[in-house]
Amino acid sequence: MMRKKKRSSVDKTESSAVLEVPKAKKGRTGGPSKSAVRVANDESVFVQFLREAGVSLKQDRTSNEIALDQIVFQKRLQQSLKKNSRYPGIIQEFITGLESHIEDPQSFRNCLLPCVPRHNDEDSNSVSYQESLMRLLLGIEILQTPVINILFEKLPEFMFEGVGEDGLNIPRIIMNQLKWLDRVMDSTDLANKLMQLVSVASLEVQRDVITSLPEILEDSQHGDIARELNLLLSENTQLTVPILDALSSLNLSTALLAEVRGAVMTTLCAVQLEDLPVVVKFILHSISSTDATEVVTDLRKKLELELCLPPHMSSQSCSRTKGSTSTSGLPAVSSSQDSVSLVLDAIKSAFRFQKIISEAWLKAIENVEDVEDHKVIDLLVLFILHSINANQSRRGAERVLKVKVRGALIQEALLQKTFRSHGQVMRGYFPSILALAQSLVRSSDGCVVPFAGHLYKQAFTTFDSYCQQEVVASLVTHVCSGLAAEVDVALELLCELVAQRPKEMALYAVFIKGILDYMDNLTPQQIRCLFQLLGGVAFGAEQQGGHIQDDMHIVIRKQLSSAVLKYKRIGIIGAVMVVGSMGARRNNPENTQGGTLPKETQRQVISLLELVRSCSEASPEAAALYYDELAKLVQTGKLDPLIQAWIGKSVLEDFQEDFVVDLGPEISGSFPLPATVMYNLDEDESQGGIAVNLLPLLAQDLILRADKKNQVQDGGKRCVSPLCLAPFFRLLRLCEEVQYNGDLEEIDALLGCPLILTDMDVVEKMESLSKMEREFVCSLLFHTINWFREVVNAFCQQKDPEMKMKVVTRLQNITYLQSLLERSLAVTPGFMPPLATFDSDGTDITAPASATAPAKKAKRDSGGKKRKASASKNSSADSSQLEEGTEAEETQQEPSEKEPEKEKEKEKGGVNLSAYRPFFRELDMEVLGVLHCGMLSRTLLDTELNSRVREEVQLGPAELVFLLEDLWRKLDFSLAPAKKAPFLKGKADRTVGFSHLQRKSTREVADHCLQLLPTLCTHLENCHNHFQTLLSENQGVVDALGVDLKEQQLMSSAYQLLLQVLLCLFSWSGFGQPEHRALLKSMLGVLASRLKEEEAELSMEQLVRHSFEYLLNFRASIPSLSTALCLTQLLTVLAPCAGPNHTALRGQIASLARQFLCQEWVSASGGRERGNKYNDTLQSLLSIYLARADDVLKAVEEIAGEGIPELINAAKDESSRTWPTLHRQTFLVFYKTMMAELEKAVRKIPPGKQHDSTEVQSEKLLTWNLAVRDFHILINLVKVFDSRPVLTVCLKYGRLFLESFLRLGMPLLDFSFKKHKEDVQSLLKTFQLSTRQLHHMCGHSKIRQDTGLTNHVPALKKSLEQFVYRVKAMLTLNHCQEAFWLGNLKNRDLKVKEVERYSLDSLMPPQFPQRVVT
Repeated sequence: MMRKKKRSSVDKTESSAVLEVPKAKKGRTGGPSKSAVRVANDESVFVQFLREAGVSLKQDRTSNEIALDQIVFQKRLQQSLKKNSRYPGIIQEFITGLESHIEDPQSFRNCLLPCVPRHNDEDSNSVSYQESLMRLLLGIEILQTPVINILFEKLPEFMFEGVGEDGLNIPRIIMNQLKWLDRVMDSTDLANKLMQLVSVASLEVQRDVITSLPEILEDSQHGDIARELNLLLSENTQLTVPILDALSSLNLSTALLAEVRGAVMTTLCAVQLEDLPVVVKFILHSISSTDATEVVTDLRKKLELELCLPPHMSSQSCSRTKGSTSTSGLPAVSSSQDSVSLVLDAIKSAFRFQKIISEAWLKAIENVEDVEDHKVIDLLVLFILHSINANQSRRGAERVLKVKVRGALIQEALLQKTFRSHGQVMRGYFPSILALAQSLVRSSDGCVVPFAGHLYKQAFTTFDSYCQQEVVASLVTHVCSGLAAEVDVALELLCELVAQRPKEMALYAVFIKGILDYMDNLTPQQIRCLFQLLGGVAFGAEQQGGHIQDDMHIVIRKQLSSAVLKYKRIGIIGAVMVVGSMGARRNNPENTQGGTLPKETQRQVISLLELVRSCSEASPEAAALYYDELAKLVQTGKLDPLIQAWIGKSVLEDFQEDFVVDLGPEISGSFPLPATVMYNLDEDESQGGIAVNLLPLLAQDLILRADKKNQVQDGGKRCVSPLCLAPFFRLLRLCEEVQYNGDLEEIDALLGCPLILTDMDVVEKMESLSKMEREFVCSLLFHTINWFREVVNAFCQQKDPEMKMKVVTRLQNITYLQSLLERSLAVTPGFMPPLATFDSDGTDITAPASATAPAKKAKRDSGGKKRKASASKNSSADSSQLEEGTEAEETQQEPSEKEPEKEKEKEKGGVNLSAYRPFFRELDMEVLGVLHCGMLSRTLLDTELNSRVREEVQLGPAELVFLLEDLWRKLDFSLAPAKKAPFLKGKADRTVGFSHLQRKSTREVADHCLQLLPTLCTHLENCHNHFQTLLSENQGVVDALGVDLKEQQLMSSAYQLLLQVLLCLFSWSGFGQPEHRALLKSMLGVLASRLKEEEAELSMEQLVRHSFEYLLNFRASIPSLSTALCLTQLLTVLAPCAGPNHTALRGQIASLARQFLCQEWVSASGGRERGNKYNDTLQSLLSIYLARADDVLKAVEEIAGEGIPELINAAKDESSRTWPTLHRQTFLVFYKTMMAELEKAVRKIPPGKQHDSTEVQSEKLLTWNLAVRDFHILINLVKVFDSRPVLTVCLKYGRLFLESFLRLGMPLLDFSFKKHKEDVQSLLKTFQLSTRQLHHMCGHSKIRQDTGLTNHVPALKKSLEQFVYRVKAMLTLNHCQEAFWLGNLKNRDLKVKEVERYSLDSLMPPQFPQRVVT
């Protein structure tokens, strides 16, 4: 009864509300009408049914009330409608009442908003949240379709209103009513209505409708909707984001998804930046495993993040980042940077979601082969992969980055662009950047270490103070690690950062000071860098790091007072570097009295210099190091003038007192050998002149060293040692240069003055001297050569012709003395030369052991020969083969048999001085300017000033070789890429002897070479003319009678060195950087101009072609195979500079290499060139020819099918007629190279695909036929040449070839068998013969129990079995199983003779019916 009363009250309320509508209409229409009455009746039906079901309609802003659970309401209403006598007509009346009710906008809003439970409802089952009335009606199946129609009719009324005052967006709420319905009665009609609405609606409504589609439609409609959205995407790019959001949520087939993704990919370049993250996310999340690589590669090409931020915005962004000191969160970023961050987040999410995407992206980056094709996104992706480490991606990112950096494909310019454009984005990946930099620095591959330095530097200059602190801490950790490579890079970076950003680095001075505790592990060069670094921080212009000055002074004084040379060396280097920092010339002098430093600072600097001098006087090594270090400091020219003047004055006085004596009629004193004055270039001043007092000083030093008790002389007199002669003179010369602007007139007498030595005829009777006397002569020669080297360093830049003549004469003296030294060292085994470089540890410089124990070496070689002979006997005991088969091993033994004789000849002729290079003073780069000198002459005058005689001097072959060898070593050290350290190789300091060169940058060295290039070309042409003349005079015979063999050897060495210098120069990796392209063009211009002077400026391609033509002119006069290889490698290096279209140049290189291979090379003595070095050279040249031949397979077939049969039929000592370089001693070289290049060639054959055309399949089959035929020829050669090295090559490359055939060739046979049955069958039959021979080799290896051969057997046997089953699978695929059968393959030796004892059952390679196998 109470519920009934409640309904009546509601009824009264609702009826009063219902009656208001007709009244309003009546006022509007002028009177009542039948339609108005009909509407009122309908409304009463609508209201009545709702009331009976449990919903009360409210007016104004009051929400509709529901009295019971919504499921119960829907069930009641549906039953009431169905049970009504007027059903189904009552439904239309109900819908009419609904339409009338929602004509009022507020009532319509109430129907769209959630209903609320009735407050006085005591039903405990009611819930707090209820759906809206419209949503409830849509859940009733018989009402769903008409209600949907009403909603679509009402939506246009609110289409352009947007968000109302009440904060409601009516179109969006209407779309929400249609989402997640339990059942859609007519899904197709609903989809059509939605798409029609999209075609006419406003942009905002379109976005709402599109994003709602996946939540409204059933799965059956997703395909059709996706196609319509795909079309819409191409028509309206403003809807890109909602369409992609919708497509991401639709359930699409793989084909349709690929079609949609392709359409999206085409619009990627035109997408707005703010929409880019959604586009990238859709593309990546729609990738499948089959098309991952292709899609990611395309996406990477079209993602142009370089264009996402204008340059001016980039610079502002970076400046804000640099100025930020916050460590909690990122600064506010621009919208562009936000979009880039979102793009990277989408990529990161995809990497975590699917492993195939990360692998595909790594592969896409790996496949980029040009520097210009690498983009900012590549580096960003590598950082992402390293940061997330999803699916072990960190290791892959490190590997790819190292490969790209090693190949100079990712360079500093790209890194700078990435940090400059996206510094704020990169800040989020700082931990990965730091970890990558640490990994690269620790890499054993020196090629990637500089890139780690760029990472550190960019991170320091771009990020905030927290990151800067982490960078400095990481670099300090590298320095303290004790690993030489890490220490060098870290110190160099710290010095660079101090020079560029002293204020920021001063904040971290305490970190850097901690390195002082680890100086025991640092080399002198590293200690020099450390104190330069600390000096820059502590004594810089602003001295913000001045709080560490006292600590540095304490450390330096402590090291200087040590009696141990190692620590004294540290003190000397540190003190001189601190002097350089304290005594540097300043810009704003105050109270300086003529200098630029304060008076107190001057006093401190001079006091420190005097302290170092007094602490180093007692040790010649320490004193020499002090002079060298001070010379380097003076050479910089940055010292204060007063400090410079004080140093110069003291040096000049001390040098005259210690090393220069006046010439007299006799030389007094007792010496081990008679003293005489030698090498005087100023003969007119022989009386009353000066001389360098070398021999007496050396004798005195010898006595002092012999008597340890007298090391410190009485009376406090300084110990003067010949070790200090060259370093002291260098310091004196540099002081004079700085003081007089390069004029050395004050000391020019030292250029021509003689030395007090002994007569060099003593070298001829060295064997009769005692050991002490021999060592004394060797020491005297070393000191004399080092004195002349420093003299040449000093005066090489003087312009006076007479002084130039003296410099060239001193070079001649050096080359002559070196020849004497070679002979002297040969009879003085175990001699330790005097040190010449003092800035390296003594452990790094040891006497070469080559001349110490020749007898032992011969004994070891003899033993090795015996072992090789026994191995040879074992490997061919049962072979009845041709005599030539063992030649490969016999040639390996011949050098061993002749070692003792060669050793004796070596002792008689002299040792090689290249091993003694650390014991010679370093030549400056400026000395190479002597190469410009041509014929120099001067006229000598008598006492009456009349012409007496004309003297001429010019560079001879020996001097030319001397200078060129030094130039080549310098370029190899400075420009050549860092070489990977050999495993378990003895420790050797590569920097010894290049202390001065290290102070120059690679660009400075390259610029200097540009100035030398015309002269080098002139010398190259002179060598060419020399050998051309020699050949023409002797009718092409190189070793004709009357030819000066020594001169020919020197000219040949000069020829090769010139080409090596050019090769090293043009191989510089720096030419790949844009800033050095102009330098490369200038160098190519020099080569091109030697051929023909061109007035117009040529393009790079034209310059390369002209340079090619110029260099090819030298091929006719090449004297040796090693020189031929240098020329070929030089052309190989130049070819890529012409750009992508250098196919013609490749052909010229191949033709040249073939010409050299078809030429017989004879040594100067007339014999055929041979030896390991010759074999390595031949292998390199043959590899170049095969790699650049038009058809590698035909080239291999030509050698194997023509050249080798000629060799087999030739006499024992003869060679192939077509290929003179192919003889029995070089057969292994040819065989190994051909096998290797054949295997490389087949790896490049594209795999067969099912959709290939018949012509393409035929072409690929032909290629494989040629490859298999070449392989068969090479494998069959084992029957003739069955030595162990040949078998090893055959087993190794046979397996690799077989694996390539299984991977690339068999898929082609699968698809080609039906159309090309005979070709496939022929190919397999030929290949079967080769596999059978490989099987015999495996058996032979097991029988002989040779572990070197049997190591290859398991993998090869596995591949042979895979081949059997793979052929069976191919035949099964083509329904030809009957063509396959298995048999028992008997075990045979290399001669195909059955071996009964070791007979094994084995799988038979595939056979065909028409071939019977026994």
